[in-house]
Amino acid sequence: MTPTVALTLLPFVLPIAVWVAWSDMKFMKIPNKAVLALAAVYLVVGGGLVAFGALGLKTWGWGWALGAIVLGVGFVVTILKMVGAGDAKFAAAMAPFFVGGDLRFVLLLFSACLIAAFVGHRAMRALPAVRRMTPDWESWTHAKFPMGLALSATLVFYLFAAILLH
Repeated sequence: MTPTVALTLLPFVLPIAVWVAWSDMKFMKIPNKAVLALAAVYLVVGGGLVAFGALGLKTWGWGWALGAIVLGVGFVVTILKMVGAGDAKFAAAMAPFFVGGDLRFVLLLFSACLIAAFVGHRAMRALPAVRRMTPDWESWTHAKFPMGLALSATLVFYLFAAILLH
């Protein structure tokens, strides 16, 4: 992904990522509207980037194919109760943004974000001041981890990396 493409996408992706992370921590749910909003960003903004020649039509199309593949895999792992349905749908909506990226880098970034999100979430829930400010957040007492936090961070940091590392 070029810095221009990443810089164009980031202002649209960032509020959705924050919404997903917050919603998953507060309600342990990723809203379908957030998933659709992210897909709409790829459709509209990505399509605009294709029209202006900043993103290749073939690359954009492969992004949709990757999203469909991730949705299929997500459906299976949701049935097997390995991940939540919201996590699977959001991962599928995120997938097109990674098309053409270095898989090793994406997996390393996701691993780092997952570890940081887990440690950060567990640390924050242990702080009485944080718990008092957010007493109704379901993720503080839920047995499962709000994966939307790690997924959102992965997408945002990937876009920042595309801007800064090229």
